[in-house]
Amino acid sequence: MRHSRLASLLAPIAVAAALAVAAVTVAPIAGYAQVYHQSLLRVGDGQVRQIKLGLNKSMIVELPRAVREVMVSNPDQIDAVMQSATRAYLIGKNLGEANILFIDNAGNQVAVLEVTIERDLGALENLIARLIPGSRVHVETVGQNVVLTGSVPTPIDATRASEIVNSFLDSGASPTSNSAAGGGAAITINNSGSGATGGDEGSNRVINMITVEGREQVLLKVSVVEMERNVVKQLGVDLAALVNSGNFGFAALSALPYPINGAVGAAAGGLLGAGGLPGLVDSRPGAALAGAGWSSGTSHVDAVLRALEQNGLIHTLAEPNLTAISGETANFLAGGEFPIPVAQQLDQITVEFKKFGIGLSFTPVVMSEGLISLKISTEVSELSTEGAVVLRNISIPALKVRRAETAVELPSGGSIVIAGLLSDQSRQAISGYPGLKSLPVLGTLFRSRDFQKKETELVVLVTPYVVKPAARQQLARPDDGFAWASDVNSDLLGQMNRIYGRDPERAPVGNYTGDVGFIVE
Repeated sequence: MRHSRLASLLAPIAVAAALAVAAVTVAPIAGYAQVYHQSLLRVGDGQVRQIKLGLNKSMIVELPRAVREVMVSNPDQIDAVMQSATRAYLIGKNLGEANILFIDNAGNQVAVLEVTIERDLGALENLIARLIPGSRVHVETVGQNVVLTGSVPTPIDATRASEIVNSFLDSGASPTSNSAAGGGAAITINNSGSGATGGDEGSNRVINMITVEGREQVLLKVSVVEMERNVVKQLGVDLAALVNSGNFGFAALSALPYPINGAVGAAAGGLLGAGGLPGLVDSRPGAALAGAGWSSGTSHVDAVLRALEQNGLIHTLAEPNLTAISGETANFLAGGEFPIPVAQQLDQITVEFKKFGIGLSFTPVVMSEGLISLKISTEVSELSTEGAVVLRNISIPALKVRRAETAVELPSGGSIVIAGLLSDQSRQAISGYPGLKSLPVLGTLFRSRDFQKKETELVVLVTPYVVKPAARQQLARPDDGFAWASDVNSDLLGQMNRIYGRDPERAPVGNYTGDVGFIVE
């Protein structure tokens, strides 16, 4: 772009406007070299200078001798207007790069300016330093990208710095990823919308290379506690009768079902002697049997009372503990894998393995001093015959699973119940002869009662801790102080191992009283 001297004579009004928006020099943050956008630049004869100019900011350039022509490589990025023969002023219009050539009356080069137009982010650095205490963040631009360097106390501070920059750039979109926590450089690229500022086009990217000063580690303690109680009650009478009187005969046989829990008891025929009840043979032991019979000639009547009352109690406790760096995911599994046959083409069968046991997966993020954000997934599973299937004489077990997945925020050392279950199921069935089973008192002889009650209470508790490394001598292993018992103690006293709680030389680290450690009674 060429500007004649006539055009330069009309510049005083533009010069006044340019000086009104001149860039203000800000104090640099300690430890970093600040790029100053000068309002006055003096150029030597024939000198080539590289300068940075703020977007929508201006700069006055003083030249060593008179200039006749000014050439701008990219007029869309920058305006260069001559105020006098030896003074010009520049105005940054859009983000980008351009060069300016100053030519004298003889056609010789007076000076060359290589100009990079970028946002003036000095005020933004001061804003971040004020909003995030203890931070030392340096902001610089590379083309249309903004690069964050420096250090912050916590990982959440790095994310907040990115959010502040995105808001400052008026990107119109929030950050899409979190800054990784660590002592090294954590790189996060936040893609924002195409919010053009000052006329630039395209999308802005914030490249977060802020270093977190402390690699904070989080220990998560999870407790899965389950109590289950089962009550089974069964009562029924089985009858077998054969009565012959002259030419008249009567026969009756009943083996009443137990539809909820199935048949119970042992072989009933042996209890009633030779006139027992053939066919009333149950496969499951456990019921109390009582029988009575009457016999006269070829006639006999036999009855068997079957009764069962069973109480069951199940206690499940799983306490997995796992430590991870803030921002990283950790996984834990204590269990195993069981094979599952999978049918393929041409009658081929392959085997796949499915995990079961005590599993824990979590991702912690230390948001501020003592406040921890957790994404947790915990599971306790075990093999079960309930729901198992049989394919081609291959039995495939089912899994009984207790699983919880959630995201919570807790202070260090605080606990919360992330899952709870209180279940109470009752089932009852009465079977018998129609009409006769409804008779009072005597109806007991003609019916069976099957009752089942199942109560379950399940609680999942989580407790995160912000932890620091400890010296090796401060830690204790499960086998510290363990020693096998001598042959004499094993043979004469039946001991499997030494009770080292009474031996101060083999006591584990810490203050303990009484017998501790591997003690087998």
